[in-house]
Amino acid sequence: MMDRAVLIKEIETLPVTCLSEVIDFVAWIKQRKLSQIPETMLMSEASLAKDWNTPEEDKAWVAL
Repeated sequence: MMDRAVLIKEIETLPVTCLSEVIDFVAWIKQRKLSQIPETMLMSEASLAKDWNTPEEDKAWVAL
């Protein structure tokens, strides 16, 4: 949590003219991190489907 406090303090001392750049950068970081998770899941889906899409798996999960 200390890093967040340091970041906030740094932002508070920035000139107002720089704030839009900071906002854009934070949005870019968030988008990059969020987009990495689904891509990994999608890449593994075909490989895992071989094991998951079987009658045995369907029977095992029917009660859930």
